[in-house]
Amino acid sequence: MSIKEDLQNRAINTIRFLSADGVQKANSGHPGLPMGAASVAYTVWIRHLKINPCNPDWPNRDRFILSGGHGSMLLYSLLYLTGFNLPMDELKKFRQWGSRTPGHPEYGLTPGIEITTGPLGQGFANGVGMAIAEAHMSAEFNRLDHEIVNHYIYAIVTDGDLMEGVASEAASLAGHLKLGKLIYLYDDNRISIDGSTSLAFTEDRAKRFDAYGWQVIHVADGNDVNAIDDAIIKAKKDSRPSLIICRTHIGFGLPTKQDTAKAHGAPPGEEELLAAKKNLNWPIEPQFFIPDGVLAHFREVKDRGERDEAEWIERFNNYKKDFPEEAKEFTRRVSGKLPSEWEKDLPIFPSDEKGLATRASSGEVLNALAEKLPELMGGSADLTPSTKTWLNNSDAFSANNHSGRNIHFGVREHGMGAILNGMAVYKGLIPYGATFLVFSDYLRPAIRVSALSKIPTIWVFTHDSIGLGEDGPTHQPVEHLAGLRVIPNLVTIRPADANEVREAWKIAIQRKEGPTALILSRQKLPTFDRGNMYAAEGLRFGAYVLKDFGSGEIDLLLMASGSEVQLIVKAAEELMKMDISTRVISFPSWELFNQQPQVYKDKVLIPSIKKRLAVEAGVSLGWRRWVGNVGDVISIEKFGASAPAKIIFQKYGFTVENVIKKAKKLLGNG
Repeated sequence: MSIKEDLQNRAINTIRFLSADGVQKANSGHPGLPMGAASVAYTVWIRHLKINPCNPDWPNRDRFILSGGHGSMLLYSLLYLTGFNLPMDELKKFRQWGSRTPGHPEYGLTPGIEITTGPLGQGFANGVGMAIAEAHMSAEFNRLDHEIVNHYIYAIVTDGDLMEGVASEAASLAGHLKLGKLIYLYDDNRISIDGSTSLAFTEDRAKRFDAYGWQVIHVADGNDVNAIDDAIIKAKKDSRPSLIICRTHIGFGLPTKQDTAKAHGAPPGEEELLAAKKNLNWPIEPQFFIPDGVLAHFREVKDRGERDEAEWIERFNNYKKDFPEEAKEFTRRVSGKLPSEWEKDLPIFPSDEKGLATRASSGEVLNALAEKLPELMGGSADLTPSTKTWLNNSDAFSANNHSGRNIHFGVREHGMGAILNGMAVYKGLIPYGATFLVFSDYLRPAIRVSALSKIPTIWVFTHDSIGLGEDGPTHQPVEHLAGLRVIPNLVTIRPADANEVREAWKIAIQRKEGPTALILSRQKLPTFDRGNMYAAEGLRFGAYVLKDFGSGEIDLLLMASGSEVQLIVKAAEELMKMDISTRVISFPSWELFNQQPQVYKDKVLIPSIKKRLAVEAGVSLGWRRWVGNVGDVISIEKFGASAPAKIIFQKYGFTVENVIKKAKKLLGNG
């Protein structure tokens, strides 16, 4: 064995045993993937990955995703070894309170983590979003002899990732779009938690990905660094995304657990780990051992990255001289800054009793924003005409046109959601995705990851209630609004009219610390006469006084969101004729309202007034917080029905008469 080969083997075993020692010390974790895929990861990071550990946010870096996030110690070991700001002490605190090495990689917590992974398949799809972003930014900013965006997206994906539907959705779209900068290395160890993948996963994965339009490359031995290297070189030459299938051995080196499910998700045990170290000629002591020369070998990645970034900065400076406006715009976009006066020409909708569906006014606002925000990019899950999310000033993003800003995701809600998250963390884009509210369930895991990771993805959900009408209960959301409101760090906004829609989009565009869900109607809603009411800008507070009806002391608080606000306004007008004074509160966002100081909350929801009635075409879950124990809610506690919307609202009690009846009962004169 040559000196070079010996160093390489020691470096690979360093990855294995740093990972295994971390799992064993924590007495918790997944040693199998890091020990089995160490050679695969080594080859990517040492021979190919273009990163600068001193500047993890360098725009033209390669991206690396560990889609099988349960193998996180593999990634933490690599981050430490290559020189990221992750000290050895953090590896020793794996899975412990307050550490930067949690059980699964978390975006924003640990330097070098490109995206939160762990829910299988999500990372696979996130990478597709990053590849879309890379292709679009390349088309937008690269010029002849001035290439400032050109890099790859690498991922290690697992059997579990490939089993998940979200990966299939994303893989199909990636092949269709010919995203050639995607290079995924498949850790084909043929073991899952239940045992052999032969129990439930027997299709020919290579043929499946070939059918998707991917280049498929086989590496017979996942420990053969040269073969893996050759495969990556081949992948880079192809215009298609590439899947490199590496035959690996889970828990490589463990004497009794290698190639078994026992290596997957439990510490190897002291005796087993010591035996593995003996098998691979590794010192038994100390733990977290790094041989002479190995750390310097890994730190070559850092030296190379500093050179690569310096060369890129020189290229960018030349680009700036020849294309100063483009360079300025590129810098603005990757920094996340909005252009000046971006909201200046947003539509102001005149009062109109017939009004607009909020999905329609959203489409108008979205297109006005797109004129000022070239970074705005997105689409729908095959519902573009229904969700009104097409950008009129742009083409479709396609294999032949990467400058397009409209994405046809197809009927792939979950894939769309995870792809959007990948686009959002890439930087330089403001991505949005749309579907019917009832189908938010299909992409809920992606929404949750965006909220957990504080990713500013914008979710557009239309057809928000039984107002959908004849399509019936399969398409009428009842529990979904409540289901979104319980997700921490997700701001959910259900506007009451076109001008509230404008304000809701302004919130979504400016929000940087998490995702926003816009909940929009299919049916037309009146645009309120704001001359006698507080302006729609009150939406930014989450809830605001639309109008006080009556001249005396307020007897009753009426509150609603979305389409039901028009209902309580009409009811308040009738109650005023009965000498009952009411305060009508538009309540589009619980999360925004909860962020306000108590003095503002008390100004809107007068604490001394206990008679409160909320009206919303969904389940009542959560409204008790705002109406109190004395108050009441007109809600829907069952599924919808197939009929014209007007009839369904009447049958379910969403009428002026029923609001008045409930109000009078609360006041004791019903």
